[in-house]
Amino acid sequence: MGRTNARARWRAAAAALLAAGIVVGPVAAPAVAEDTIRQQQWHLEAMHASEMWKVTKGQGITVAVIDSGFKLDHPDLEGQFLPGKDFSGSPGGVGSFADGHGTSMSSLIAGTGKGNAGTGALGLAPGVKILPLKINSGKVGSLVSTDFLDQIGQAVNYAVDQGAKVISISQGIDAVTALPADVAKFSGVIAAARGKGVLVFAAVGNEAEKGNPIEYPGALPGVVGVGASDRNGTVTAESERGPQVVLVAPGMDMIAACTSSTGYCKGHGTSDSTAVVSASAALVWAAHPDWTGNQVLRVLINTAGKANEGAARNDLIGYGAVRPRIALTDPGDPGPANVSPLPADAATPSVAPPSAPASASAVPAPVESPTDVAVGVPSAQPKAEKTSGSSSTLPIVGGVAAGLVLVAGVVFAVLRRRRPAAQPEVAQVPPVPSQQSMGAVPPPPPSYQPPVPPEDNPYAR
Repeated sequence: MGRTNARARWRAAAAALLAAGIVVGPVAAPAVAEDTIRQQQWHLEAMHASEMWKVTKGQGITVAVIDSGFKLDHPDLEGQFLPGKDFSGSPGGVGSFADGHGTSMSSLIAGTGKGNAGTGALGLAPGVKILPLKINSGKVGSLVSTDFLDQIGQAVNYAVDQGAKVISISQGIDAVTALPADVAKFSGVIAAARGKGVLVFAAVGNEAEKGNPIEYPGALPGVVGVGASDRNGTVTAESERGPQVVLVAPGMDMIAACTSSTGYCKGHGTSDSTAVVSASAALVWAAHPDWTGNQVLRVLINTAGKANEGAARNDLIGYGAVRPRIALTDPGDPGPANVSPLPADAATPSVAPPSAPASASAVPAPVESPTDVAVGVPSAQPKAEKTSGSSSTLPIVGGVAAGLVLVAGVVFAVLRRRRPAAQPEVAQVPPVPSQQSMGAVPPPPPSYQPPVPPEDNPYAR
């Protein structure tokens, strides 16, 4: 997710890496494809996307994506964008971009897979339309909290006026930098949107290992805060914890369209998870167009995957891992149309002191039950330049460089199956015309432990 202070930190980190002799830039080795882009999109199989698409692909639903610009002519997204609007004040309009973040979030929601000779990246809800709303994520020029929240607020109002059912915000700012008056104004915008039945999803942030700061808008009342899980069904080490977490979703090793020379990137973070939950809401709403936003959200919460059936929410996983397939096949009672499923007395989390990351002992052991979350082996990822609130992306690559990034988490949901792998996966792009080799994904850190084989894995049963 984008953060307004990420650029300076990334430059410092990059300098340190260069000083240590760690390569993070282009490599000479060409990419050798072992899997297609589609096959690398593990979350689609884990969430049983093909089964859901027999019921709905999200047709008739507009999802507003508030982000840092959009590549409107990406082959996987052509025809998916509605006329959008630029609130950033930067040159170039909504179709210009400082990075590939907005493009990737749109791809995770509504990608058609038409790129790369028809084997490109699919979104979880490829039938929806994206309303692209550009803001300044902090990577173009200077940005202060007032501008940031005000731009998002304007974009939210515009999305509501344009009839968007779902608003997806994979951006965020440290709460301590936001002025109370700005927060109060923005909170009013969110309340008005919710009053008109619109669902607003936002990333909770990627700083759990760096003090776990509160981030807005993900922690504000009325906003559905989203955390991240990896392909093993664990909450990622970077995904922030706290009362703002409502749901979690896949947010590690996520393959999506982007603006790299190959057209595809591997990303991670609560940004990606927010896009997945937004798409999930669109699928359910498309199948039940007479439901209100409260009912759609209630069903997503009631059908979320938990370690133990009937377990209460906690600050690590919220109400659980989003499972739109269950929400579509066995939604249960959607409940009252005009009552929010979130606690009526929900308050903004305190910004001081920040809570420490949750420990493994805080979550009960998993039990064998159906789930639609993740499969396979975790892959270490360098933290490329962040975007506000959630995700960092790297171009899909064809080489491996040295580096250390810890990817840990706490098991919270039961997995359907797991792919055997003794070595970490290296993201690769199938050969495409004029493809250039990009950066590199490092090997796992020394503390990495390979997964148990499928026959010994209780989640595969």
